[in-house]
Amino acid sequence: MKRLLYILTLSIALAVGSVSVNSYAEPRVEQVSSDETTVIGGKGTIAMVAGESDATFNIYSITGQLIKSVRVNAGTKVTIDMPKGFYIVKCAGRWSRKVVVK
Repeated sequence: MKRLLYILTLSIALAVGSVSVNSYAEPRVEQVSSDETTVIGGKGTIAMVAGESDATFNIYSITGQLIKSVRVNAGTKVTIDMPKGFYIVKCAGRWSRKVVVK
């Protein structure tokens, strides 16, 4: 079982690690009325919502490589296109979340 988990993790890391950062589309920004900072993984996207204050989100591959850093203004939602995979999103100085992009 450990070996299967290791092989699965390694194959995902190789798939995510080989993605070019320049292949991502421009972020989509929209106004929202939320007082909570959060992140949502979706079908080919990651959406980041800043609450009452500006927030910086860092997106990492599961191997720890920084993929993208996104600054989100207060009261807005930014959606970026991402390839399928597992990511770790850190909101600077606040929290970290595991995110799945399908």
